[in-house]
Amino acid sequence: MARLFGTDGVRGVANRDLTCELAFKLGQAGALVLTKGTEKPVIIIGRDTRISGEMLLNALMAGICSAGAMAADVGVIPTPGIAYLTREHGADAGVVISASHNTYEFNGIKWFSKSGFKLSDEVEDSIEEIVLGKRSQKLPENGDIGRIAVFPSGAAEYINHLVDSSDIRLDGLKIVLDCANGASTPIAPEVFCRLGAEVIPCFISPNGVNINDDCGSTKPQNLQLLVLEHKADVGLAFDGDADRLIAVDEKGEIVDGDRIMALCARDMSRRGTLSKNTLVTTVMSNIGMVNSLRGDGINVEITDVGDRYVLERMLAGGYNFGGEQSGHLILLDKNTTGDGILSALELLSVVVKKGMPLSTLAHAIEIYPQILVNVAVPEEAKRAYANNKHITERIRGAEAVFGGKGRVLVRTSGTEPLIRVMMEGENEDIVNKEAAAVAELIAETYGGKIK
Repeated sequence: MARLFGTDGVRGVANRDLTCELAFKLGQAGALVLTKGTEKPVIIIGRDTRISGEMLLNALMAGICSAGAMAADVGVIPTPGIAYLTREHGADAGVVISASHNTYEFNGIKWFSKSGFKLSDEVEDSIEEIVLGKRSQKLPENGDIGRIAVFPSGAAEYINHLVDSSDIRLDGLKIVLDCANGASTPIAPEVFCRLGAEVIPCFISPNGVNINDDCGSTKPQNLQLLVLEHKADVGLAFDGDADRLIAVDEKGEIVDGDRIMALCARDMSRRGTLSKNTLVTTVMSNIGMVNSLRGDGINVEITDVGDRYVLERMLAGGYNFGGEQSGHLILLDKNTTGDGILSALELLSVVVKKGMPLSTLAHAIEIYPQILVNVAVPEEAKRAYANNKHITERIRGAEAVFGGKGRVLVRTSGTEPLIRVMMEGENEDIVNKEAAAVAELIAETYGGKIK
């Protein structure tokens, strides 16, 4: 049987893969493992705006209470808000109901330890053993059963934390915010307004099914148009649970996680706040960005794809800044997980201090032409390509075409039934041609569809 936990919690289509029964079991097992030996433990819970969120919330809280813990419901709040509140209030654990950047039919459950960090594989395995009935646990009875509490001040506390974390004012800046009809909707506009910016919020009308729908960090095209329409200085797009950021400059061009990381790393290095003068990123980051930073004397550590691997390397090496091209940035001095709003404030701090347009700053970072093609395939076929002779030979053929002046990376998504084909090189036409050829072969072989 496949492991329940993926790269970012337990995720699937709500009411099919992620059922109320499973949510109850995850609540119960998570509480038993994470609060073991604690008297009257407290677990803080938040969610995004998906239609299935309330349904799963109640099942999850019932499971938590059955394990003897109090379930403190914050309501709609970004994922990093739960990490912050769990740590700030000394709670025994935190848990978020969200499928991040995925569309509304998906949902997920991801846990945080009392320190505000995502769980290790070992802890997740302990929870999974209980969920699957491989290890029995005695449940509390009588007065030891847990209760549910409302935590209405949680969102306001998180907003205050974000505002206090900024070292600059934003007076004079016009900012378009794309809240993805998600968890940043009640948070981000207030943060940037309080810091003095002229804020034009968009995609702030969640109805349960429009989260990440043609908006947010994975689809910033509408934000690009809005930035130009309003003659704004910058656009900021978050995903459904606001742990990612993609920016748009004043010319309507996208500034992705690579360029954001590079700008912030350079600024931190200059100020002496970049621990060990090192940025941690993944194999998906553009080789141009990596070479640019190394040329500036900044070290770059490379990990497998996934923010959990970035964080593991950061903790092991004593580094304080890392992230992914997707815009999932971790600023360890300010939070224990990716935080899109914090990342935006860090980027805007560079813009304000430099006194230069974002486009000028961003284009100082050399980026090679790169393309990412997603191929939707049946779940069972996700890893089959690695053993398919025709596909592996075609991948090697693409590598030969680049002749050492480009990269080919084919991998499976940890959160969706997708195979991702990424290529980069000096010639954009060749990059596009080779990526399309590999993606089409995968689609034909497994009855998939190029997205």
